[in-house]
Amino acid sequence: MQKVLIIDDEPDIRELLEITLGRMELASTSASTLAEARELLGSNDFHLCLTDMRLPDGNGIDLVKEIQVKYPHIPVAVITAHGSTETAINALKSGAFDFVSKPVDIKKLRVMVSSALELEHELPAKSNADFESTTKIVGESSQIKKLKEQIIKLARSQAPVFISGESGSGKELVARAIHLNGSRRDKKFVAINCGAIPSELMESEFFGHRKGSFTGASADKVGLFQAANGGSLFLDEIADLPLQMQVKLLRAIQEKSIRPVGSEQEIAVDVRIISASHKNLSDEIDKGNLRQDLYYRINVIELKVPSLRERKDDIPLIAEHIVKNFAQEHGLQEVILGEDAILKLQNYNFPGNVRELENVLHHSLALADHKLISANDLPNLHSQAESEDDIGTFLTQASDDVEYEDGFSLEDHLEEIEKTAIKKALEETRWNRTAAAKKLGMTFRSFRYRLKKLGLDNIDQ
Repeated sequence: MQKVLIIDDEPDIRELLEITLGRMELASTSASTLAEARELLGSNDFHLCLTDMRLPDGNGIDLVKEIQVKYPHIPVAVITAHGSTETAINALKSGAFDFVSKPVDIKKLRVMVSSALELEHELPAKSNADFESTTKIVGESSQIKKLKEQIIKLARSQAPVFISGESGSGKELVARAIHLNGSRRDKKFVAINCGAIPSELMESEFFGHRKGSFTGASADKVGLFQAANGGSLFLDEIADLPLQMQVKLLRAIQEKSIRPVGSEQEIAVDVRIISASHKNLSDEIDKGNLRQDLYYRINVIELKVPSLRERKDDIPLIAEHIVKNFAQEHGLQEVILGEDAILKLQNYNFPGNVRELENVLHHSLALADHKLISANDLPNLHSQAESEDDIGTFLTQASDDVEYEDGFSLEDHLEEIEKTAIKKALEETRWNRTAAAKKLGMTFRSFRYRLKKLGLDNIDQ
């Protein structure tokens, strides 16, 4: 029978927890002080620890940190005072698995305990090959080794994680890796790009809606939170959410419940929030684009994904992995990258990161008629600075070449300039729309709007 250590100086709370755990067929042992807890930890084998934050002889966070060092296989959940958001966040940053607020909600407590006990009692060591096969994160550089260690550690927590990094660096892969290595691995991983949802549909997308709640709502719809219930919800480009939606998202995260559009009933949801953005969130707060209270909620733990140019030693491994997968997917014979091709790739900075590397190799493989890919088979690779200068030069030349003939339309002329600039940016970023928007100094949402307005939304390579 699995055993839980309860640490709380209030007899009523201890009794409530003991009864609840007993009904879950779990054994429990109680302590009222940190000293008692330390003694019990040293002489027993526990599968979970529930600790209050305020104890007669110290702070529960100190115990969380201590257990992280001495008994890292034991998940720790903390019991916080109602509305004590800062305390809960500090506990999560210190390594707590999760938290529950007083007065204790028995249903939420049961869900949290069950989730914690699904973690393996001891974390098995994973080989690099095993990790790559399950997460698709390839590399042996010091940066990637550190990233993998952080992923394994974060996977054993329920703390919200914010993943920072440039576009195309693999933030979604990292988010999925955290999910696959945690207690929620058997539940859904739901990913959404916040910048790609029309503002008028956001609330319905996130929380669902009831039939007849608005024009076009012909049936009930399950939102992203319900779809990810029990699993993980990955919110990519979270900084692109409108402020009004940020308020509603914050409430859903805090209350762990949502209300579908057109419904009067709250629905409890259990999701782990993992978010990401290529933008600097502190800068977005200063600009008034991001709420500070939401920032503190989503950025409990920050994980930085290195850019490809920061780990060029990994390019040969990543390139070989991409080529091998491409050949298998298309039923091709084994394709080999020549040393000159590898060198050419390593000498390029890849502003579009791994996504751009994939596009470069897919382009070369699609056109190749032999088994060996040489440097000559790769497309021309220019630095980002050169590309930006090219666009600037083009725009200057386009302005200088205006001829005011009869029937001249300034609006049509500007649209043609804009179309050509957008196409050029897309070509130079290997058709990566996020990178093209960044190159043009636009938000992804604005870029998407311009594509649609100019009739370029279906433009393809």
